[in-house]
Amino acid sequence: MKPARIDSFHQADAGEITPPRPLPRSPRRHREGRRMTDTIDVMLPYFGDSAHFRLAVQSVLSQTFTRFRLVCVEDASPEGDAGEWIDSLHDPRVVHVRNERNLGVAGNFTLCLALVEADHFVMMGSDDLMLPNHLEVLDAARRRYPEADLIQTRVEIIDDEGRPSRPLPDIVKAALRPRTRRRDRELQGESFASSLTRADWAYFPSLLWRTERARRLGFDQRYAIALDLGLILDIALDGGRMVILDPLTFRYRRHRASASMAAARTGERFAQEREFFLAYALRFQEHGWTRAARIARHHVVSRLNAASEVPGALLHHRDGGGASRLLSHAFR
Repeated sequence: MKPARIDSFHQADAGEITPPRPLPRSPRRHREGRRMTDTIDVMLPYFGDSAHFRLAVQSVLSQTFTRFRLVCVEDASPEGDAGEWIDSLHDPRVVHVRNERNLGVAGNFTLCLALVEADHFVMMGSDDLMLPNHLEVLDAARRRYPEADLIQTRVEIIDDEGRPSRPLPDIVKAALRPRTRRRDRELQGESFASSLTRADWAYFPSLLWRTERARRLGFDQRYAIALDLGLILDIALDGGRMVILDPLTFRYRRHRASASMAAARTGERFAQEREFFLAYALRFQEHGWTRAARIARHHVVSRLNAASEVPGALLHHRDGGGASRLLSHAFR
């Protein structure tokens, strides 16, 4: 099976993308018109073949819930086409799409959202891992909460080598995540927006999304560093609901050498974060959510995170300019 090719998509026209049709479809799926009521689409945007990518794919194929379609959307890269390896899996549930030219993170995420066909989807990271029960737990939850727009389980952080890791930002996120030991938690309205704005504890690749609202709102590409949080907050502003579960079902890989971490050390990420939070503070205020607006204006966790990066910028990277920008964000 040759991959479907995307060669007519421009990042500036992301909201008007027309994905290629038809894509290969799993014979196990049950259709109700164009709706996919019994399946979950797992969208997997990635850049080049790698050992982590293959582990991610294999973790999806090892799910106890089997009614899924896995769509691997490869952004154009010179680092190797994974199509032959995907074909060798001989699994009709797996689809491979390769972009003719590089769309970048925001563009590829937008394309993935356009390619979703099921009522619910997961947009997994190419180096993260599903535990075998991940989709089964999410499927049971979406049946208990049919009106939920987002569902999240607990996540374990791992490092480059797959070992459990506890970076300071993730410790803070875990502490501020609503408690779920005794029961599921439902969030809606200002409490939903306030909790996620205080500390973005919703690990994007682990989330189950209801397609209708997510696609209607879409990713705001002005905030490339916070595409996921922006869409979640837009869902909150649009009247959506989020359900938080206790089971641990997902492993999120945190790279010290990643682009986002490099941007954090130079201060570039936090400059974007400040612009993002101030923009949402205005939107919350216009919505009458004064508490959420105050949290967004102060963005305390973001500033503490910037302060925690100062020693690394000075000691390990000898970047005085980056340290200055980090301090400016932390104490502005």
